[in-house]
Order: sequence, then C-alpha cells, then structure tokens
Amino acid sequence: MKRITISSKDCGQRVDRFIAKTFDKLPKSLMYKEIRKKNIKVNKKRCTPEQILNDGDILELYLNDDVLHTKQKHLDFMRASDEIDIIYEDENIILINKKVGILCHPDANDYIDNIVARMKKYLYQKGEWSPEESSFTPSLANRIDRNTGGIVIGAKNSEALKIINEKIKAREIKKYYLTVVHGKMPKSEELLTAYLKKDERKNMVTVTDNKVDGSKEIITKYTVLDCKDGASLLEVELLTGRTHQIRAHLAHIGHPLFGDGKYGVEQGRFRQALYSYKLKLDFSDENKLSYLNGREFKADNIKMLDDYMEGKFV
Repeated sequence: MKRITISSKDCGQRVDRFIAKTFDKLPKSLMYKEIRKKNIKVNKKRCTPEQILNDGDILELYLNDDVLHTKQKHLDFMRASDEIDIIYEDENIILINKKVGILCHPDANDYIDNIVARMKKYLYQKGEWSPEESSFTPSLANRIDRNTGGIVIGAKNSEALKIINEKIKAREIKKYYLTVVHGKMPKSEELLTAYLKKDERKNMVTVTDNKVDGSKEIITKYTVLDCKDGASLLEVELLTGRTHQIRAHLAHIGHPLFGDGKYGVEQGRFRQALYSYKLKLDFSDENKLSYLNGREFKADNIKMLDDYMEGKFV
C-alpha cells in the first residue's frame, strides 16, 4: 500500500497521468483496472482516471509493492550551464531571456545544455524543485528556434503550465518581435495577410497570396521603428503563430530578414535578425495567474538591437 499527499507543484494533474509519471512498473492496464475496483482512491473515496488532483489530496494505492516502484530520478540537468537571464519570476512562472544560439529543449546533438536544463538546475539549486519530491517537471510553455532569441515562459507547477498553454492557444498572451529586414518598408505600419504551407520533410514553408491545398491563413502586423542604410528595424506582432511565419511572410513581400539563409538572400547564414522581445498578458477570465493580467514584460540586452544602432546591418 502506498499513500501520497499531493503537493502544490503536483496539483492540477489527472489521477492517471500523475500515477503513470510516479510509478514506472505499474502497467496502465492494471492501473485502470485497480481504479475501477476502488483499490486506488483519492481522500478515501472512489476516483476516476480523469479526476484532477488538488493541493493536499491524499492518493492511496492498495496494490502490491512490486508494482509501486518509483521511477529513478536523474540529475543530468546539473551538468548544464549556470547562465540564465531571468526577466521575471514568482511562485508559478519564470520568464527567461533566451540568447541566440541556445536550444530551448535537448536534441540528439545537444542533450546537456539547453534552457529547460538551465531552468531545472536553477530551481533545484534554489531548493524550489526536486525530481525526488515531485512528479511534475518544470516545463516551457513556448519554444523559440536556436537561432532566434527572446522570452520563453517556464511553468513551475502543473496548473500554471495548463493555464499558460491555454492562454497562448487563445491568443491571450500577445507576442512581439524585433527584426531587421532588407530595404525600406512601403508603409510605416501594415497588417499583412497571406497563406502558409509547411513542407515537413524539408522543414520549410511556402507563402502564397491565395489559399492552396494544405495552406493556413497567416496574419502578421509590422510597425517600422527606424530605417537607415538600406535596413529597416521593425516591431512585429504575430496574430497567428505558424512555423517560420515572420521570416517567410516578410520575405514573401520582398523584405527578408538579415542573416536568414533559409528564406533570405544570404545563403549559408542562419543567424536571422529576429528577437521575441515583448509579451503582453490579456486574460479573459479569472484563474490562478490572474495577478499577471495586464502585465507587460520586455527583454533587455538584445545584441541584435545594439548591432542595428551601431550600423552593422548594411
């Protein structure tokens, strides 16, 4: 028999998902069977697999010890760099300024040092999170390409992650980018609409003025902040969030990003001048993160902006 008190970090998860994360030798088929047989209970009452766990709930599993083996926790994240640029932090979320050249998540070629690992290490060293004490792992709610910098949103608990994901999907977290493009823009500001189709195999997109098979509408708003030496500094608001939308859409109208070797004119270069520098939170309902409603967050120390001011984009 096993009894677990649900912590604030683990609350907000479904019963079945919490159990699956916690016990690696408990087959899912057996777990669902034992829930039906009332051998798995919450607060001494019958539960369902989809029931949401709350802070302080008591989860009891009247099962044999051999299937209640807890997962081995690894601390690979401790090998990540200590460098982390925090814009804002509270008990629920952490906003990190990701620099150009760093991955958000591990991949096959770079497993150890990435933003997720740095965030875990930071919270572990603070004593705010430990894999030994929580089934929830601090996670990012959004991601940015390796060669794009900007603000990524980390969630410290399951409920915060769920809310942030919902708000991103509902466009209640507005994202603003800075970019430097070739040429002088035709207008000081403009709302662009087009259609985008992704080629999964090539990891590239194509933008067209008219809808074609498999394409999705894109809406991109730009405002010119400055223009000099054949380069324009823009603030771009994403009103739809498609793969490579800013890069491909601006290239489509004849103003590709500096340094964009995929959609631009500088073949072989992959340090596109693009930075996700600002977030605005505009929530439509009351939730655990309502205290953030109406807040605006900006990244500082943006090398791309410094380079533009120094006339390095020519």
